[in-house]
Amino acid sequence: MVYGFGFVLFRIMFALAFVLVIGMFLVFAVKGIAQWNQNNHSPRLTVPAVIVAKRTNVTRHHHSGAGGHHHHHTSTSYYVTFQFGGGDRMELLVSGSEYGMLVEGDQGDLSFQGTRYLGFERK
Repeated sequence: MVYGFGFVLFRIMFALAFVLVIGMFLVFAVKGIAQWNQNNHSPRLTVPAVIVAKRTNVTRHHHSGAGGHHHHHTSTSYYVTFQFGGGDRMELLVSGSEYGMLVEGDQGDLSFQGTRYLGFERK
């Protein structure tokens, strides 16, 4: 069989793209596991803090399926920024229900473990 240069180039590009996608997936998986492990080995701390900011990150996914079916999926991540007495700040991912209960300017005790939010008790 004789293949043209374009076909060989396509096969090489396809293989590189495949390796790149698999490599990115592995990097993100390893980073996630490393962060989870680091959080598990961090001490649980409870410190006085003030809520200084809240934000959301909305991600939209569009999938085209067989037979022309389209699926849309939206997910929202909720973040709250806490400020400590010395002026240091930390942004933590919180659940939607926690996000709804917290208000900018609230003062209280923040409980966290590494980058994992554990709770906030308003004073």
